[in-house]
Amino acid sequence: MANVLSNLRAPLGAVRNRTRKGRGVGSGLGKTAGKGQKSQKARHPGNFGKLQFQGGQTPIQRRLPKRGFRNPFPNELVAVNVSSLSKRFADGAVVDLDALKGAGLIDKDVARVKILGDGDLERKLTLKVHAISAGARAKIETAGGSVEIIEDPKAADGGTK
Repeated sequence: MANVLSNLRAPLGAVRNRTRKGRGVGSGLGKTAGKGQKSQKARHPGNFGKLQFQGGQTPIQRRLPKRGFRNPFPNELVAVNVSSLSKRFADGAVVDLDALKGAGLIDKDVARVKILGDGDLERKLTLKVHAISAGARAKIETAGGSVEIIEDPKAADGGTK
C-alpha cells in the first residue's frame, strides 16, 4: 500500500529530530551549545552571521573610496528601436505604452519610452511616446505614420528629447 500518496513515508533514518542546543549537559550540546569557549562568536546575540564582518578590522565597504552619486529617484527612458516596431505591429496600429507592454517590448513597470531609429519601418504606425530620436521620427513619417509626444509631468525636460 506504499504506492498510495496518502500512505507515503520517508525511509527509516531519513528524518531526524531537531537538535535543541543549550538544554543541559546530558543533551550533548549543553553548556556552551557547540560554540566552544570564549570568543566574539560565542557571545550573546546568537549566531554571528554578519555578512560584512571581517574580524573587527575596518570592513572593505568603508575602506574603499566613495565616488559619484546615485539618484534614488531615477527618471529613466527605455529605448525601443523602429525595427522591433515593424516586426510586432500591424499596418495602421496605434503604439502606446500599453501596446508596447502587450507586445513584450518593454517591462510592466516601465513608465517612459524613447523610440530610436535603428532598422527599417515599412508600416504606417501612430506612436504615442515620451521621446523620439530625429532619425526615428523621419522614418515613421516617411512610412506615412505620425508621432505624438506624451507630456510627462514628472520629467524635468518635458519628454521632448
